Amino acid sequence: MEWNFIVMILSAFATGVGAIPALLFKNISHRRMDSILAYTAGIMVAASTYGLIPASLKLTNLYVLCFGVLAGALLLNILEYVIPHMDVDHTRTDVVLPQQSVMLLLAMTLHNIPEGLSVGAGLASEVENLGFVVALSMGLQNAPEGFLVAMFLLNQDARRRVAIMLAFGTGLIECLASFIGYSLVHVALFLVPYGLAFAAGAMLFIVYKELIPETHGHGYERLATFSFLFGLLSMIGIVEWFR
Repeated sequence: MEWNFIVMILSAFATGVGAIPALLFKNISHRRMDSILAYTAGIMVAASTYGLIPASLKLTNLYVLCFGVLAGALLLNILEYVIPHMDVDHTRTDVVLPQQSVMLLLAMTLHNIPEGLSVGAGLASEVENLGFVVALSMGLQNAPEGFLVAMFLLNQDARRRVAIMLAFGTGLIECLASFIGYSLVHVALFLVPYGLAFAAGAMLFIVYKELIPETHGHGYERLATFSFLFGLLSMIGIVEWFR
């Protein structure tokens, strides 16, 4: 049981750990930022289409998958209309997070909840290797997601420590959801395929709606396109390596 808790914590807080390298970047040019965001977007697309969606299909059917993916995308689409911006207070100045930053944070937080439930329920279930496979898949995608959150917020002029703290915060949500899924395994296990599909839909929505347009507005579209492909292939390679 203790090992299961360690796995849940490591998988969830890979988001915060992945955000730490963002501290090394200063005065980021549009060219570099577009390349980084596109690379991370490629990782997220691969995680969705090569990891979450196939995992959901193995546990259920196409109807459940379609429902979950569309539900994740639809919820973020609704939130985009009702949440215009957020103000974060600091001791000296205020940092305003524009709509796209809030949307990104919401996307990460929302899709981390079903991910956490899936990890916890999988580890507590009697299905062979289900928990470890799900936890590994989530951890591998959480690290670049954390880096994405931090870099995106830094690009919006948020303070570095705020960007890192918010990235860790999204991981904390997933960790709590993992403990809940572990405790309520009989209920949460039923929700695992829905949660995986929901997470994939939310991730794909934010990639296509926010990240890709963000990387195609400064004249570096070709670089961003190849960075996206490298990110996609990198994630596929990582998943294949651990299989």
